[in-house]
Amino acid sequence: MKYDLVIRNGLVIDGSGRDAHRADVGVVGDRIATVGRISGRGEAEIDAEGHVVTPGFIDCHTHLDPQMFWDHEGANSCWHGVTSAVTGNCGFTIAPGTVEQRELLVRNLERAEDMSASVLAAGIDWTWSDFGEYLQALDTLPKGINYALQVGHSAVRCHVMGERAFTDEAGEDDLERMSAHVRQAVQSGAWGFTTSRTIHHQTPDGGPVASRLAAWEEVERLLRAAASAGGGMYQYVEDRPADPDEAARHEAALIELAAETGLTFVLAAMGNPDRILPFLDSAAARGARFVGVTHPRGIANWASFQTCLPFDGLPEWKELRTLPLEQQRALLRKPEVRERLVAAALGASYAEGTGAEARPPDYERMQVLASPVPPHPTVGEIARARGVDPVTAIIDLALEADFEQFFVQTLAPFAAEQVDRLLAHPQVVLGFSDSGAHVSQMSDASITTHVLAHMVRERAALSLEEAVRLMTSAPARAWGLHGRGLVREGSIADLNVIDPATVGPAMPHVVDDLPTGARRIEQRSTGILATLVSGTVTVEKGQHTGRFPGQVLRRDREAAAAIRG
Repeated sequence: MKYDLVIRNGLVIDGSGRDAHRADVGVVGDRIATVGRISGRGEAEIDAEGHVVTPGFIDCHTHLDPQMFWDHEGANSCWHGVTSAVTGNCGFTIAPGTVEQRELLVRNLERAEDMSASVLAAGIDWTWSDFGEYLQALDTLPKGINYALQVGHSAVRCHVMGERAFTDEAGEDDLERMSAHVRQAVQSGAWGFTTSRTIHHQTPDGGPVASRLAAWEEVERLLRAAASAGGGMYQYVEDRPADPDEAARHEAALIELAAETGLTFVLAAMGNPDRILPFLDSAAARGARFVGVTHPRGIANWASFQTCLPFDGLPEWKELRTLPLEQQRALLRKPEVRERLVAAALGASYAEGTGAEARPPDYERMQVLASPVPPHPTVGEIARARGVDPVTAIIDLALEADFEQFFVQTLAPFAAEQVDRLLAHPQVVLGFSDSGAHVSQMSDASITTHVLAHMVRERAALSLEEAVRLMTSAPARAWGLHGRGLVREGSIADLNVIDPATVGPAMPHVVDDLPTGARRIEQRSTGILATLVSGTVTVEKGQHTGRFPGQVLRRDREAAAAIRG
C-alpha cells in the first residue's frame, strides 16, 4: 500500500482505554489505513520513537465560534492537541441573527464570556441570518481544527423577540418561531441546543442574558423541537435550587424530559460527587442519556497586572490601572503610593464577580503561578515567608517578573480528590475549557496537557491510557463524532504524537493580537511532536504549519461519513 504519511516506532494509545502497544500508523488521505508493522516508506514520515501516538483530543465545551473568523489556527486549543472542538455552549452563539441584530446577540457575550463588542465587530464579517447560512459562512473560512457547532438559546431568543428577549417571557407566536429556528438549525447540521439559566451569566449592565428570561416551558418546547428535527445534545448550565425538595423535583423532571426526547443532556459535573454521581446513575436507570463534563483543575480567574486584578474596581486603584504599564511600574516603586494602594486593597469590601471575573481575593486560595503545573504556593504562604502582607507580596512578585506573573484563584474551593471520583464514572468526560471565551481572564485550553503532565505523570491519578480515553473516544461517543476518537483502521486521521515524559502546558503570557489590538492570554505547550487533522500535520514541534484541513462538522453528515468509511 502507498501511504501519504507513516508515523513510525511509536507506542499507540488508541483511545479505547486499552494498554499501549507498539505499532506504526499509516495514513492515506484523511484516513488511518494501517495500524501495525509497516515496511514500506510513506511520502512523509514521522519518527515517533520515545513517543505515544494518540487520537486527536476533543474539547467538548468551547466558545471558539466567533474567533473562527479571525483566528484560523484555533488557538489556544490547537497548541494542546485538540483537533475537534464542540462550540456554541451555554446558549451563546452568533446565529441565528441578522447583521442588524448584531448588538443584541453580542450583548449576551460581552460580560458573560469576556468577548469585546469592538473586537467582534472588527473581526466578524456578518453575512447570514439563519443558522444554515451561518454554517455555510464558516465553511468558507480556513480552519486548523474541526468544529461541531450547537445553536444557542440566547441567540434564538434575540433573533425572534428582539429587545423583548431581555425583558419578557415568550408568547405563543414567539415560541412557534423559535421552535422553527431550532428545527432548522438541527436540520442544517447543528449538534444540539444549548442554554444558560445561571445568575453568573449577565449582560454588561448587570441584567440577565436572554435565555435566563425563558420560562421552563419555553425550554421544554425548544428541546422537543430539536428532538423532532433529529435530536442531538442539550447542553445547559443552571443554578441548583437551594430547597432540597425543589431540587429533587427539578432533577426528576430533567431525567423524564431526557428520556422522553431522546436527547443527550450535558451537565457540568463539578463539585460534590455525592450529589452528581447518584443523579447520573438515576438517569441511566431511567434510560435517559446524560453526560457529565468535569474540569480537571477547577475553573479559575487568572489575574495579572497585564490583564485584570481583583483590585481594579477599587477607587484607589482605578487611576493607576488606567495608566500604561511603565507608569504603573514607576508609581508602584514609590512607598507612599504603595502604602495607599495596599491599605485600600486590604480594607476593601469587594463585590462578588460574575462569570470568570475576579472574585474577592482569598489569599489562602489564590496561587502564584510559578510553574505551568501544580503544586503552586499561595499568595498567603509567600507573604508569610517574606514577612509582608498579601497585597505587598502580589505587587513585589509582579514587579520582579516584569508584570508577567499570574495569580490564579479558583472560583470555588477545589479538591483534586473530587475530580478523581467524578472521572471514574462511566458517564463523565474531561472538558470545560471554555476556549475562545474569557481570553483575558483565564487560559483553560491547556487542560488537556495539564491532565497529561499533572494527573498522569506527577499524581498518577490516571493511567495515560485512561486519560487519553477521557479526551478522545469518550467525548466522541457521547457527542456522536463518528470515526473520531480512536486510532483504528478506517478512522479519521486526527492524531497526536506526544512525548509522555515532557508533555505539559507552557507558561502563559499576554499578547495583543486580537482584532483592534486587544489583549488575550496565550499559552502553548511542550512535548507534542506533531498534531494531525484529517491526515495533515497542522502543528509540528510547537509551530503551526500553515495548513488548514479543519472542517465544520455537521451532525447528519458525520453519521453518513462514518457509514461510508
